[in-house]
Amino acid sequence: MSSERVAKVLAVDDRRENLIALEAILQGLPLRTVGVTSGEDALKRLLTDDYAVILLDAHMPGMDGFQTAEHIKQRERTRHIPIIFLTAVDYDSHLAFRGYQAGAVDYITKPFDPWVLRSKVAVFVDLWTMHAELAERAVEHGALRSAVDEALRLLEAEPADPQTVRQAAAVLARHRARN
Repeated sequence: MSSERVAKVLAVDDRRENLIALEAILQGLPLRTVGVTSGEDALKRLLTDDYAVILLDAHMPGMDGFQTAEHIKQRERTRHIPIIFLTAVDYDSHLAFRGYQAGAVDYITKPFDPWVLRSKVAVFVDLWTMHAELAERAVEHGALRSAVDEALRLLEAEPADPQTVRQAAAVLARHRARN
């Protein structure tokens, strides 16, 4: 897989100290943490970047986490991104249910075990990485298929012509050189 493709985690919390703590918890995992302090900022980031998972504070001023999650899940480009809600409010089954309704895969109350969160994020990063690798292989397979199809078209036209055979071989060689 391309070394430029590093999984990113979007951390959304209105308190900077919580973002710093999340970054520390995730340190050492093969990912890049991107922290933002509002739902609006999160939605802006999601317009241009891909993320393996979103860690979303449920209670924020302005657009809260539930509203942010609803917007995320309405967009075709982002609806597949798993969301883990984090909240300082004591566990409330109604709020947890609201989080799941908004599209969350988990709802965690603080204080939480950082190793549990780290493990959950690691699973989503692994899934994102496998998906990215499969997508890259599909593109490579499509390019190989195109090269083979082009070589076959050349050979079907003039199968006995040495020049055509060389051209077909050159098409396949170019593909091999690119990959």
